[in-house]
Amino acid sequence: MDSITLRKTQTQVWVNEFVRSVYNWMAIGLALTGAIAYGVADSPSLIRLIFGNQMLFFGLIIAELALVFVISARIQRIQAGTATTLFLLYAGLNGVTLSSIFLVFTKTSIASTFFICAATFIAASIYGMSTKRDLTSIGNFMAMGLIGIIIASVVNLFMRSTGMQLIISYIGVIVFVGLTAFDTQKLKGMALSQPAGIDAGVMRKGAILGALSLYLDFINLFLMLLRILGNRSE
Repeated sequence: MDSITLRKTQTQVWVNEFVRSVYNWMAIGLALTGAIAYGVADSPSLIRLIFGNQMLFFGLIIAELALVFVISARIQRIQAGTATTLFLLYAGLNGVTLSSIFLVFTKTSIASTFFICAATFIAASIYGMSTKRDLTSIGNFMAMGLIGIIIASVVNLFMRSTGMQLIISYIGVIVFVGLTAFDTQKLKGMALSQPAGIDAGVMRKGAILGALSLYLDFINLFLMLLRILGNRSE
């Protein structure tokens, strides 16, 4: 085996290891979110405590936003263990707030929508990982679409239009499928750009940041699909 072939092989091994680490942490985050959401929804006292106190509920939302900001903006300055802890804390808090879906939708429709979301997510990830097309322009366009979704969702809080919510959800599915492919391609590029012999802590922080991006794509895609496909509880 010549030196060029050996280098390519080592690079591919590194890329596979990094991507595997990203998806492992994303899966751990999703599992933690799901377990906590189900556990909270199964406890009437916790439901009353969290959703009966607006200050507590919005405090949890603010805490989640703060954690995403800290992980994204300060990933280079914090330790790998700290980044991991913050990510798991965020996934746990998200499970607490997302427990409300068990109060609104049937468990059967939540489960079926989850599997549909997983299949869609996997397909978008495979495309992002395998395509040779540069998805930067698509990613930028989807980011603009995300801003539009946020603005429309805020407006609809006052309008309370079921039709607008459905339109937002359909557009949201397209946006988050596109962002999944784009973020997956970014992860591949991140792995290929890392120098040989990179520190394990640096690799962990990169994996956590990547896991957070894909976790957010998955959760938001799931919520958009649930609003379209979910059957509401009686």
